[in-house]
Amino acid sequence: MAAFKIGDIARRAEVGVETIRYYERQGLLAEPERRPSGYRQYDESVISRLQFIRRTKELGFTLMEIKELLGFWFGSETRCLHVRQRAEQKVVDIRDKIQSLQKMQSSLEQIISQCEHHNSVEDCPLWVGLDQPRIDSAHDGHEFRKTRKP
Repeated sequence: MAAFKIGDIARRAEVGVETIRYYERQGLLAEPERRPSGYRQYDESVISRLQFIRRTKELGFTLMEIKELLGFWFGSETRCLHVRQRAEQKVVDIRDKIQSLQKMQSSLEQIISQCEHHNSVEDCPLWVGLDQPRIDSAHDGHEFRKTRKP
């Protein structure tokens, strides 16, 4: 089995060296063996795992969720159902995020349309709108206030 240095693995997996070290610290990658010189020594399977991590991140999974998915891979009791349930939950999370982003977009578009006929910053609808407390379910009960102009 061929042994690779961290830089070789990083290039082949198209990730940074520090990313590999970070994933090791987070438990997404096993601590590699060391050469007598102290350099990390990886086998080729690490490239596949790094590519898996990158692809799942692109699908919106957090590193904690990815760690759980990787645990499923090695779990003797894991069934496709377990993985599917995590993917279904991710779809729900994405839908919720899209809905939240659409609300944000609508609010900003409304403020932008109100800005057309205002010249001074003091009467800018963006500043005035952000200066007002807003308490509703869309913001989880948090109050937003402008404390000073940037």
